[in-house]
Amino acid sequence: MTTEIAIIGDRFMLSALFEEALQEACGAKVRCHGLDLPWPDEPMEHGYAKAGMDGLKEYMGDPDEVIAHIGPAPVLVTHLAPLSAAMFAAMPDLRLVAVSRGGPVNIDMGAAARHGVTVVNTPGRNASAVAEFTIGAILAETRNITKGHDALRRGEFRGDLYRADVTGDELSEMTVGVIGYGNIGTRVVRLLRAFGCSILVTDPYVQLLPDDAAAGVTMVELNQLLAESDVVTLHPRVTEETRGMMDAAAFAAMRPGSVIVNTARGPLMDYDALYEALSSGHLGGAMLETFAIEPVPADWPLLSLPNVTLTPHIAGASLKTVRIAAAKAAEEVRRWIAGEPPLNPC
Repeated sequence: MTTEIAIIGDRFMLSALFEEALQEACGAKVRCHGLDLPWPDEPMEHGYAKAGMDGLKEYMGDPDEVIAHIGPAPVLVTHLAPLSAAMFAAMPDLRLVAVSRGGPVNIDMGAAARHGVTVVNTPGRNASAVAEFTIGAILAETRNITKGHDALRRGEFRGDLYRADVTGDELSEMTVGVIGYGNIGTRVVRLLRAFGCSILVTDPYVQLLPDDAAAGVTMVELNQLLAESDVVTLHPRVTEETRGMMDAAAFAAMRPGSVIVNTARGPLMDYDALYEALSSGHLGGAMLETFAIEPVPADWPLLSLPNVTLTPHIAGASLKTVRIAAAKAAEEVRRWIAGEPPLNPC
């Protein structure tokens, strides 16, 4: 028996790569039909901005087009396609949705449960990519790579970046504080260990891995981490507990001249407070990969500061991420067809 699989990809998670992974995992047991949406060349939408899509975040796709593409298929594999309550009601044959991201924020999970639809995801798919990117982010800000690049773009050769009172120290001489010790945080620690820096970790819900503890990594409370770190890098999930955790008080508690790195999520930070801490000189710099509003407004004050490195939420963008996510989604489909329990039910 052949199972019909609807695939809705985009220009990052290509539907053809999903299909390739599905064919490898399931063989002749599946028949796929794909559709690719225009993200990231066009921005995602948010549920609060469109009637009938309340509660959905970071999705792309017209509901009617999505419904028409899925049709009677019992399985949807997607990255960003929305599934609202009304859409579930219009697709009574749908039974499994595999979302190739860490959280199914494009799915109305309550409606999925009411309609008997299993939703699975692919946690950790971009952990390696974000961890590598974080190391680059730390080096870009602490070693004046961004300042040197910006100056040369302006036609200015800044020899003064070699001055003892301007140049950055090496990671081997620094203390790096890692907030959040999950899939990404643990990888960041593993990479940092190779630089010989002192590493502090705070995460109230986990313990240090034995090899990290043996290597001298130390678990501390948040306040101690902020006070003792030359670099603080954020890797927790956004929860009610962590939302806005880096506020004016947290920045004030950081070591003068230290650097903050955020390759996690924008809502973790109070950006007005960060601007004050940077413009006052209390913090030496910041590397920001995620923001409270995306795309960032053209008049956003942090864009004008010379001690900030900025990237447009691309830390997870690697081909390895694509391969991992496609393979994990395909394995979930294989298990569903075989009557086996899901590995990552949401």
